[in-house]
Amino acid sequence: MSGEEEENAAELKIGEEFLKAKCLMNCEVAIILEHKYEQIQQHATESDPSSQVSQVFEKSLQYVKRFSRYKNPDAVRQVRETLSRYGLAEFELCTIGNLCPDTSGEAAALVPSLKSGGRFPGDAGNEKIEKMLNDLSLIKKFE
Repeated sequence: MSGEEEENAAELKIGEEFLKAKCLMNCEVAIILEHKYEQIQQHATESDPSSQVSQVFEKSLQYVKRFSRYKNPDAVRQVRETLSRYGLAEFELCTIGNLCPDTSGEAAALVPSLKSGGRFPGDAGNEKIEKMLNDLSLIKKFE
């Protein structure tokens, strides 16, 4: 971003480096950290301190597990695929996937760029957002 432009997430003005960045939902991070934790546990020896799990790692794992809305890896994959079909920016996808709003109004309040970005304008936009949220609730229901 140029120095003159002010960043504004509500309008998806978050900087070129962030628009291209891959974001992960808490549930995706939980799967990655759980896999790493299992690897560390398999190779852990009490005499080798480098094979021990750090406190920061454990706290991070606890955090993402606590705030993950989806636990099943297949459900996590479905959530990403479902939200991707709606053309969301990465950070929008992750915010919706992490927070799981119940209504289009709540989604627009949490992620203002849904409405201001022009992808979901007016009442038709609200219906698309409601459909997206309904798709997510079905994934959660059958998880």
